[in-house]
Amino acid sequence: MRYCILSTKKNLQFVAMPDGYMYQLVALLRRLHKEIGKLTVQNRPELPEVLAECSELELHAENVHIIQGIDYLADLEKSFVSLQEENYPLIALLTEIRALHAQLEYLMEEGEYE
Repeated sequence: MRYCILSTKKNLQFVAMPDGYMYQLVALLRRLHKEIGKLTVQNRPELPEVLAECSELELHAENVHIIQGIDYLADLEKSFVSLQEENYPLIALLTEIRALHAQLEYLMEEGEYE
């Protein structure tokens, strides 16, 4: 597993991804940052800043936990699917989120999500 450390305005998030898929998560978040300013809706989802990634992570704070990548992507999709965007082709962003989510679902089904 690889771990991505993300920063939001409120806290840090730690997302676990299978080794070969972390680059896709980071690339997806960078693309979303690039495109989110083009959305015309007022209540845009808050996107975290990617701070770092690592291969080992040991958490010591009791109020912090690791989010599985598959769960993180499901939540990310929910935050975009609820937007009432009329001018920007939001479906393109949703397709990218869903594609990575589907890859992780496949790994889970095959028992290879590690």
